[in-house]
Amino acid sequence: MSNRIRVLIVESSALMRQLLVHIFSKDPEIHVLGTASDAFEARQKIKALHPDVLTLDIELPRMDGLTFLEKLMRGHPMPVVMVSSLTEEGADATLRALDLGAVDYITKPRFDASTRMIEHADKIIARVKAAAKATVHRHHPPSLAQRPVKLPGNHAFLPSRKVIAIGSSTGGTEALRDLLGPLPADLPGIVIAQHMPPAFTKPFADRLNTLCNLQVQQAQDGDIIMQGQALVAPGGYQMEVVSRGAEYAVRVYSGERVNRHIPSVDVLFSSCARNLGKNALGIILTGMGGDGAQGMLEMKQAKAHTIAQDESTSVVFGMPKEAIRLGGVDQVLPLERIGPALLQVLRRS
Repeated sequence: MSNRIRVLIVESSALMRQLLVHIFSKDPEIHVLGTASDAFEARQKIKALHPDVLTLDIELPRMDGLTFLEKLMRGHPMPVVMVSSLTEEGADATLRALDLGAVDYITKPRFDASTRMIEHADKIIARVKAAAKATVHRHHPPSLAQRPVKLPGNHAFLPSRKVIAIGSSTGGTEALRDLLGPLPADLPGIVIAQHMPPAFTKPFADRLNTLCNLQVQQAQDGDIIMQGQALVAPGGYQMEVVSRGAEYAVRVYSGERVNRHIPSVDVLFSSCARNLGKNALGIILTGMGGDGAQGMLEMKQAKAHTIAQDESTSVVFGMPKEAIRLGGVDQVLPLERIGPALLQVLRRS
């Protein structure tokens, strides 16, 4: 049993506790240590049982999940997977949880919970397994009132045909925040594919917009890619970059999942390789799985400059690792060095 992932389930709903125990118990690599129905019981069981991973309900009685998470990550940082509702309110709370140091999240279906949770059992198990291997840091979340600062130096950019394409998944919401926050407001246009469900991408884009010098918004079909603006692919849709005369725009459409994801980083990156060539710059950040690796290789073959986040700063090194393995990466850098490297590449070009 020593090699199995030891999970403690903290959940207010008896039905959800039962469902999660059922799901995890089916996997031989996971051992459910027990359950807790509130933060105070959870605190006792963490001390007694020493779990490897915690699943944590946001809506707990007596002390809400976010307050408990903040205390936990300050005193005893560990991998935490949040369990939240699939609503915009749930999205705001989940994004706050990720700011506070949670590794990932599972969404509760609004209807027919038993059937829907069982249908997504493989995905839920995969997220807990990835969390067990995640690099957990003590987090110092930014204040929403804090104005972003610019990277030092003279970084005035003239209008250009350059487009920066970024792909990310697990750990990506914080990595994007840290990468984009200091970048100057006149940077060439940015397109982003972050793995997220539909209700989450607009609150995420709005949140980033408060923390960045750039304007950040959820993309709509036909949006022109403009200097000083970042477009986030909406959850539940694929997004491509297309050429429109002298400009570039995004095509947002209902398509099939690619690599089990919609939006898919491969879809975005492959379109950049086809339609932008050397005018693209590709960045692949922390994430589980291999989405984006093939697309980044295509970008490099089309003469785009490509950068991957390194293992030491990635929450989960899956996506960058696979891109590196395929040979699609020009530079492998810690997160804090990607912004300066990006500016250097843009200045050279």
